Amino acid sequence: MAQRTAKLIRYLRTLLLLGRVSNVPTVWSNCLAGWILAGTGAVDRLGWVCAGATFLYVAGMYLNDAFDATFDRQHRPERPVPSGAISVTAVWRWGILWLAVGLACVWHVGRTPVILAILLSATIFVYDAVHKIFAFSPILMAGCRFLLVLLAASVGREGVTGLAVWSGLMLAAYVIGLSFIAQRESTHMALRVWPLLFLLMPVVLAVIMNPGPFQRASFILIFVLTIWLLRSLRFAFWSPQRNIGRAVSSLLAGIVLVDALAVVPGAPWAAAAFGSLFVLAVLFQQFVPAT
Repeated sequence: MAQRTAKLIRYLRTLLLLGRVSNVPTVWSNCLAGWILAGTGAVDRLGWVCAGATFLYVAGMYLNDAFDATFDRQHRPERPVPSGAISVTAVWRWGILWLAVGLACVWHVGRTPVILAILLSATIFVYDAVHKIFAFSPILMAGCRFLLVLLAASVGREGVTGLAVWSGLMLAAYVIGLSFIAQRESTHMALRVWPLLFLLMPVVLAVIMNPGPFQRASFILIFVLTIWLLRSLRFAFWSPQRNIGRAVSSLLAGIVLVDALAVVPGAPWAAAAFGSLFVLAVLFQQFVPAT
């Protein structure tokens, strides 16, 4: 009985590792930001979108490992498939199952959300299939986050607003910068400085879009985000022992701060929600690696 329990626990941990579930709070943050930027609305519709987005994200992570099985055997032997913790066939089955469940969660919410969810699913699948052979695959990754913001906005009271689109684009820019840095984690190639410009794009939008009474709250969040960026990038650029994985994990948690900056000033409950999601993202990374 004890052996069976231990085996089950190991298998559950393998599933969590495959899904990189420590990043799920950033998915909820994207959904919350898109929904708020669309004027909020019915909470149950947001709940279904959050559930669907969670399953789609986890599906993307599973399919990522399924497509990367050969690469991981050479460069990341600690991952679940090359380490023998789970078969690549099982990973494919789980990935397809999560994809189907994610779409099912959104299916009854409305026509526009369903269309956006299908586009998101297709983008996730294409990214997983080509990201190791396509140099500009970070753009596809950014497209996934952009579509996620629009998906959440589509169930808001005002629908997909211009502000939601612009905020989604700035989040996408941040993800592009993050992803180009992440590409160097497994290949150990030299880091480039130019992706850092993409990480700063949300700050640029916040300065432009938050004049007058919103400036103070905006500048406070800009300061917090900038400090977090410097802390994150230190591990990759200014540490005696370069640790790109730690830098990328920290930048991934920073997605919540980017979302919070997009909805400045927002209601007090929104600030509390984003703060809680940021703390969750950081805490979850202590138990399940984000990359």
